Amino acid sequence: MSNASGSSLLKLEADQVRFEVKKRNLPHPSQALSTDGCICSTNAEKAILSSKFENLIKVLNHFPFNPLRRKSLSMKLYKSFNYLIFSVIALFLVTSCGGSQEQKKEEATENTSTVQKTEQKTILFFGNSLTAGYGIDPEDAFAGLVQERLDSLGKDFKVINGGLSGETTAGGLSRLDWFLEEEPYIFVLELGGNDGLRGILPSESKSNLLAIIDKVRGKYPNTKIILAGMQIPPNMGQEYTEEFKAIYPSVAKEKNVTLIPFLLEGVAGNPELNLPDGIHPTEEGHKIVFETIWPFIEGAL
Repeated sequence: MSNASGSSLLKLEADQVRFEVKKRNLPHPSQALSTDGCICSTNAEKAILSSKFENLIKVLNHFPFNPLRRKSLSMKLYKSFNYLIFSVIALFLVTSCGGSQEQKKEEATENTSTVQKTEQKTILFFGNSLTAGYGIDPEDAFAGLVQERLDSLGKDFKVINGGLSGETTAGGLSRLDWFLEEEPYIFVLELGGNDGLRGILPSESKSNLLAIIDKVRGKYPNTKIILAGMQIPPNMGQEYTEEFKAIYPSVAKEKNVTLIPFLLEGVAGNPELNLPDGIHPTEEGHKIVFETIWPFIEGAL
């Protein structure tokens, strides 16, 4: 390539780049190299720029007319070439920066979506086999029916079934931490029935219920707590039965939580609504239990 043809090509390319810079309303190329703004916002981008610039210089040094040496060019041509170099780099950087910004926006959108998912409110049912849905499909138990109702209403809530067959108030207190890794919006406490069937002292059951509520409130003060009241057959004697029944109103009053007077209202003692054991509700029984608890859940939403 001759000096004349190289000079003509250089002028043409410089004019084209100058046009692009003006059209895109870009900063002057020298500003692109000297400003610590959006063009080159991180050390990694600066390192890439430096490498690209060095590679460009190496390539240009192979030109036969050696365009980087001022004595080979007129001052006007040298300035045009200088503008070309910096303009090309400015265009490269702005394009790269634009891509980087778009990528950051996409990542921010994804992070926002993730946060929104993790912020989905939860309703935690913490209880024994009644909550777990002993003998039936868990989705047909009252906790599952609550989820079904919430979905039908378009409510963005997730129901967590923390029921465990055979659980006592003491056992519930010991395993509670596992369920408090995330904040529940509503905490439904259904425990004590097994305590009554085993003849555990009502004072001990009450103490455990109080401790469970304290632990939930201590970690999540804004969680709404609903206490499901329970009653037992008079097998242990009338005095014990009455003392046990009184646990729940006492705890609800002392801790100022919402009380469902009797979870199994309309179900307990009805053979048609309970499994052969006479204790656990059938699917139809759970539908009635759901209707009992739903007004309390709805009121807390």
